[in-house]
Amino acid sequence: MLLDRAPWHTTAKLKLPRNISLIFLPSRAPELNPIENVWQFLRVHWLANTIFDDMDHIINAAYNVWNNLVAPPTIRSIGLTKWAYKGQR
Repeated sequence: MLLDRAPWHTTAKLKLPRNISLIFLPSRAPELNPIENVWQFLRVHWLANTIFDDMDHIINAAYNVWNNLVAPPTIRSIGLTKWAYKGQR
């Protein structure tokens, strides 16, 4: 399993089946972990500085964020990074 080095991935308390091996990404290499782009996009565009009144508001916000996130233009904007196309036309 490929993981970043978040503390919850590296704790000695993590119990693994014998048939699972962990491979850690290098530190400070978010370009190797595309999900980091998704989390950053969510924070910047929908979730930053938000106070929710109750659990229903959190669920509704998550629902709306997900529906916006899976729209093709959004996926393209998150996935297209300059480093991924360096040297390509």
